[in-house]
Amino acid sequence: MPSVLPLGDPAPSDGLLPQQAADGAARRGFGLYVHIPFCAVRCGYCDFNTYTATELGGGASQDAYASTAIAEVEFAARALKESGLPERKLRTVFFGGGTPTLLPVEDLARILGAAVSQWGIEPGAEVTTEANPDSVTPESLQLLADAGFTRVSFGMQSAVPHVLKVLDRTHTPSRVPLVVQWARDAGLAVSLDLIYGTPGESLEDWRFSVETALSYRPDHISAYALIVEDGTKLAAQIRRGEVPGIDDDDHAAKYELADQMISDAGLHWYEVSNWSATPGQACRHNLAYWRGDDWWGIGPGAHSHVGGVRWWNVKHPTAYANRLTAAVSPAAGRETLDAETRDVEKVMLEARLASGLAVSSLSASGKHAVAGLIADGLVAPAEAFKGRLILTLKGRLLADAVVRRILPD
Repeated sequence: MPSVLPLGDPAPSDGLLPQQAADGAARRGFGLYVHIPFCAVRCGYCDFNTYTATELGGGASQDAYASTAIAEVEFAARALKESGLPERKLRTVFFGGGTPTLLPVEDLARILGAAVSQWGIEPGAEVTTEANPDSVTPESLQLLADAGFTRVSFGMQSAVPHVLKVLDRTHTPSRVPLVVQWARDAGLAVSLDLIYGTPGESLEDWRFSVETALSYRPDHISAYALIVEDGTKLAAQIRRGEVPGIDDDDHAAKYELADQMISDAGLHWYEVSNWSATPGQACRHNLAYWRGDDWWGIGPGAHSHVGGVRWWNVKHPTAYANRLTAAVSPAAGRETLDAETRDVEKVMLEARLASGLAVSSLSASGKHAVAGLIADGLVAPAEAFKGRLILTLKGRLLADAVVRRILPD
């Protein structure tokens, strides 16, 4: 969740949605994202909307945050009902941040319980929390499982100390196998997040990190290229020449290595940056984003999407808390997507999935481009002939370029 909010139209204070949001809603899944904006320290590469505990007070404090988030859960339930949306149970819930597990488990359980009380939850629903390896204990993980969480995503990032130091991560590599085992003991599925391309990280450093992560036998791995965002500590360090810059060829080599190693270990890619041991262990919440389902985002700066209506909350936790105290929408702005924009976004998102994109859904120019993509080795021919556009490994490396070639002129 980048910290800079987009521009948009004014959002109504009552949070009500236009008729478009309700159209076809019964056929779409519904999920909840809960943003927990607290971190023990601010990582030098991070541009997310996060704050350390000493930066906030009042209704935005860690102690008060669960009650504030629950107020938005209740506001959301009313707004959806009054907007004519059908009753739908939660299919997925995802607590992200920040570091959600900096809050007491009791607070996370209260927020989840309030959401389930308002909407109900589907049998076998996926309920995930992100966590830093040094923000959990065996006891807290068991309490999370007891509260209804089914999955934990650990921010491992690297197994190499000097890489973790550049990233300002607070955990040590030796902590990761412990938390993975504790999560398994609690009955939680485990995902590990990795970052490649950190300044000073060699190819062998990256190989060691992937190899180490795989040795813990996770159910799921995410591997993301480091992006240097303007305004971050890391961007300033690179600008001053204190650390080397980012190299696209280095990123490509590391992605190819990761894909080979992860695939050889029996995990399968299902989205450009994500692999799972089985189809059922893919992150269903993220798949809902890529497939255009509905979700309400709880928390400061959180984004929501329901039936082609997208909105985003005010960024600062104090402003967020004050709006909910006044019983008005915390949304800072919103946009209603027209049919053409929704079709473009469908192409942009579904093209990244291993399940691919129906060629029949492309414009005439997009269909014409498919032959060139096959010739350039970016799309698998066999899949294209079956009516689906499926990226090859080379195509995944150049996913943005592929999308540009198949979008309408």
